[in-house]
Amino acid sequence: MIDQIEESVHYLKSQGINAPEIGVILGTGLGNAFVDHLKIERDIHYADIPHFPEATVEYHHGRLLYGDLAGKKIVAMQGRFHYYEGYSLAEVTFPVRVLKMLGIKYLLVSNAAGNMNPDWNKGNLMLIDDHINLLPDNPLRGVNDNRLGPRFPDMSAPYDAELIRKMQQVAEEKNIDLKKGVYVAVMGPNLETRAEYRFLRIIGADAVGMSTVPEVIVAHHMSLPVLAISVLTDDCDPDNLEPANIDEIIAVAGRAEKPLTTLFMGLIERL
Repeated sequence: MIDQIEESVHYLKSQGINAPEIGVILGTGLGNAFVDHLKIERDIHYADIPHFPEATVEYHHGRLLYGDLAGKKIVAMQGRFHYYEGYSLAEVTFPVRVLKMLGIKYLLVSNAAGNMNPDWNKGNLMLIDDHINLLPDNPLRGVNDNRLGPRFPDMSAPYDAELIRKMQQVAEEKNIDLKKGVYVAVMGPNLETRAEYRFLRIIGADAVGMSTVPEVIVAHHMSLPVLAISVLTDDCDPDNLEPANIDEIIAVAGRAEKPLTTLFMGLIERL
């Protein structure tokens, strides 16, 4: 894998992506507002990057963007990869390793997730404080390369406490309602049954989605500080469950873009 990472890094550097400070992964239905604030210097399709997977999900643009925001050099993934697309978790998380080897010091992640906390509503933003991994594989499975990280990485605090503190400060200053809770990752692509929502809530999750956790595991493996926020796009109350409407989910994500972008920009200014 290290040879493939280095080949990808070499290609991106040859395209003018040099010394990015912060990496950003933009999730389903998210990113246009953030990208509007990014002074783009390079725009590269995933298909042109050696060893990168291709985004197959609608609403994922499949572009790597490099530019300036708030005086910082940013490399942003406009679209991500998922296990349910047929990729291995090593493939899903390969771009995180490339971003780290390019030089980023922080990784900021967003996703769309289902809300299971009865005290919250769809449209809320949730700062991920911890997670539960119910995916059927692990991106670190297989022979470990000590150049990338340790065989048994500690996961007592996968989300960086200092980044969380700074993000909460931004939310308070901008008067943005930012919840904090536990995210659970499932395989997908189907949404959950009523019984599954009850189970996920019982084991301690506030929100459910199909991404983020593998990327966080790999980032933590490489000692890369991570912060992640979920946009809660639908209410998953098993006693009042309605059929999922993907168009509505994307619309809710779109409406959350402005406050989410405000939060990310405020944090980036403090890094």
